[in-house]
Amino acid sequence: MLLENIKILIVEDDPEMSELISDLVFSEGWMPIAVTSAEEAWRTLAQQRVHIALIDHNLPGLSGRAFAQRLRQEQNIGILLVTASGSAADRVLGLETAADDYVVKPFEPIELAARIKAVLRRSTQHSQLETSGPSREEAEPRLRIGNWQIDFKQRRAVCLDDPAATLTNSEFALLEVLAEAPGEAVDRVRILNRLGADDDRFIDRNVDVLVLRLRRKIELNPYLPRHIKTRRGKGYVLVVDPASEAAG
Repeated sequence: MLLENIKILIVEDDPEMSELISDLVFSEGWMPIAVTSAEEAWRTLAQQRVHIALIDHNLPGLSGRAFAQRLRQEQNIGILLVTASGSAADRVLGLETAADDYVVKPFEPIELAARIKAVLRRSTQHSQLETSGPSREEAEPRLRIGNWQIDFKQRRAVCLDDPAATLTNSEFALLEVLAEAPGEAVDRVRILNRLGADDDRFIDRNVDVLVLRLRRKIELNPYLPRHIKTRRGKGYVLVVDPASEAAG
């Protein structure tokens, strides 16, 4: 068990699927809280804190993707989108809008458990960074990257052009890893280690999709990136214009 008293909100309108996920969550030592709609989920969130929300893509009323978008804007929790669609377009769209990760139905219990643990691990690392002392490698406390003001100490990212825009936990974590060594290539292994992923089957797909998501948010043209560049065979590089760095 990664943490004690972990609460996982399951937003799923299919009773059988909800029971299956709840049983899996309970078997891992976490506390499942099952609801059937976005509206019921909001009422639950108003009453208690949860660590991760597992959200079905096709909810009645407010869609799972729309709910995830709103949840990302209002709360800093892990979001795992559960979808019945295996198309790359739908999966990438879900990741780009709000989710930290996704899983496609039907899924193996071991895969869902691994994805939950990875999201939990990222959240745990964020909490530890907030309370621990300085580490040997540490991102600059504040940076200006494109139109984004990044404050690593306060764990805040603000888009000056669109204050409603947000970065997911995974996107912020990726930016933080790259900012530890600006101008230097960071390989996939290091990125995945910091993000808490431990399943080699998902390494290439998850890192590349995550980089694309972050580029689409902070780059003027994500296909001609100025700030997050690819160094072939070596990894990804964060390029920060010294003139654009914010005062610490």
